[in-house]
Amino acid sequence: MRLRRFLPLVLAALPALQAEEGMWTFDNLPLKQLKAAYGFEPTQAWLDHLRLASLRFPGGSGSFVSDEGLVLTNHHVVRGYLQRLSTPERDLLKDGFVARTRAEEIKVPGLELMQLVALEDISARVAAAAKGAKSEAEALRAREREIQKARREKAEATGLTVEPVLLYQGGETWLYSYRKFTDVRVVMAPELSAARFGGDHDNFTYPRHHLDFTLLRAYDQGQPVRPEHHLRWSQSGLKAGELSFISGHPGSTSRLLTVAQMDLAREVQLPLQIAGMERRRAMLEAFAQRGFAERALVGGQIYGIDNGLKATRGYLAGLKDAEAMARVAKAEADLRARVQADPALRAQAGASWTRVAQAAQAARALAREQAMVNTRGSELLATALHLVRLPAEGAKPEAQRLPEYAEAALPELKARLIRPRPTPYRADLELHLLTAGLEEAQEQLGAGHPFVKALLGGRSPETVAREAVEGSKLQDPAEVKRLLEGGAAALATSADPMLALAHRLDPEQRRLRARMESEVDGPIREHAARIARARFAVLGRDTYPDATFTLRLTFGVPAGYPANGTLIQPFTTLHGLFDRFEGWGGATFNLDRETWRLGTRWLNAKPRLDLATPYNFASTHDIIGGNSGSPVVDTRGELVGLAFDGNLESLGGRYFYEGRANRTVNVDARAILEVLRKVYDAGPVADELSRR
Repeated sequence: MRLRRFLPLVLAALPALQAEEGMWTFDNLPLKQLKAAYGFEPTQAWLDHLRLASLRFPGGSGSFVSDEGLVLTNHHVVRGYLQRLSTPERDLLKDGFVARTRAEEIKVPGLELMQLVALEDISARVAAAAKGAKSEAEALRAREREIQKARREKAEATGLTVEPVLLYQGGETWLYSYRKFTDVRVVMAPELSAARFGGDHDNFTYPRHHLDFTLLRAYDQGQPVRPEHHLRWSQSGLKAGELSFISGHPGSTSRLLTVAQMDLAREVQLPLQIAGMERRRAMLEAFAQRGFAERALVGGQIYGIDNGLKATRGYLAGLKDAEAMARVAKAEADLRARVQADPALRAQAGASWTRVAQAAQAARALAREQAMVNTRGSELLATALHLVRLPAEGAKPEAQRLPEYAEAALPELKARLIRPRPTPYRADLELHLLTAGLEEAQEQLGAGHPFVKALLGGRSPETVAREAVEGSKLQDPAEVKRLLEGGAAALATSADPMLALAHRLDPEQRRLRARMESEVDGPIREHAARIARARFAVLGRDTYPDATFTLRLTFGVPAGYPANGTLIQPFTTLHGLFDRFEGWGGATFNLDRETWRLGTRWLNAKPRLDLATPYNFASTHDIIGGNSGSPVVDTRGELVGLAFDGNLESLGGRYFYEGRANRTVNVDARAILEVLRKVYDAGPVADELSRR
């Protein structure tokens, strides 16, 4: 992130690039900026088509790419599912997979895709519900109850899956309505050595040579989905500097936080997150060492943690960039000065920055407890806690319930609790994680902490975990259903030790939650919303909200950038892939299968390949984790690429956008067709993608 300080002359020599900053909602796009910079203004029909062709995956994005339900996403977005579908005889990661017929397509248990079909602004309704509240915590609860009520009404009226969405730090509240696809099948996946060429060494770097894509097919009632909107495959691709768009679901940014909140993240929250991820990775790796089945079960989680660790360390590095933080501080000071200069705005939000800073200070004091006082990585304990709370919360008036137990939320919660598990239950994994989680809490909080005393009662973490896991029946959906239907009476007669553990956890978590709502969440929600409204008043709505894992549109162009004392080219090619392979020793190279290796099918196909085919490209699009699998489309709305990563310089984008070197890394659509036909002998799939 400090590279720019050493390259002023190089930067001055670069062609001017547009400021492509912004993860824009589909209802509020910078149309004037686009028109002025590129002479292009998307129509509403163009936007609706792209929105309805876009899909959300668990933790990522994707899109419909054929009229027979083909879906495109990144290999790494579904890698965990591919690993769980693998066996020693059919290893989808090691060998890849191509379905030659529809009958050979492999169903993916537990995978659900979401299509955003409607958006509704309920901000005024939610704000009205909080009027007259006697405290910030009470206002928080009132808003959350109203959101859940509106959510229930919308779901009942439409039959869709409805999610509330907070934008601009609570300045706006929306309902997003989704169509859900639950029958999804693998059509084609390259082998891991090609999809992750370079392994973790190349992660968040560029130039890249990743074939990071997978094709699936969505079904409905046993037949391929016939989507009304899908993306046509471009025949020409992109050139450097050519406008394109990425439609996807960026997970989380924090660009609208106050300086006090960013200080909290840098000094407390991110270091705690990193330490927690490191510990969980060690737990999972120890389990994976037991054998193939164990590695298959948790390998995807380990990969996700590795990726998350590298990203989070990058976020922390961004917050440590003094120059960037000085710009953030100046922008905040300028906004505060304009608020103070306006009597009406001063009355509304003049004290809000101070109030947020006080809440951030309270969060510092509670941060370690917040990280530890939970279900400690146990899925069974999480289920048990819901079972314990459901009768207790259901007996209360709606206005007094925890928001997640509002009537609107109950159907989905109950359905989730009894839904078959997407992965096989392993008691040894559950025991391993719960034991390690309780050991960690004891170490971090001390044996005398109320949470530790309540859960352990002076016994060892292993003893408590073993008793709860080995004696529990909550891994059985039928048992969970019985307890749900039986309510308080069934719980009272149950001797399940995991339920007993949840009964001891519940008051401790409620105690901490009440403090968080009163001292942290309530004040921040109230005053962040006031700051947002003041920002609207000063700057208008010509800005974008922080990412919330909801559908966004960003625009940019393929472009190189300065790094390592030189200029990085925007496109790599198939020729570069083979060059990198040979540069590391080619077929004689003896590192693990994921690192700079190409299999026999690639070496046999090389004479047939057009090695000049663009393979990956870097672009100025503003994305973050969650965008993985997002389609890249040109001004015609045709698919030209697939986003899969960012460079190291992009990681500070969690908190600010720095356009000189911030780059998205994409798979070129031309490369996908080329290798489908000539490496994987998947001509019928390529033909389906190419249909006009």
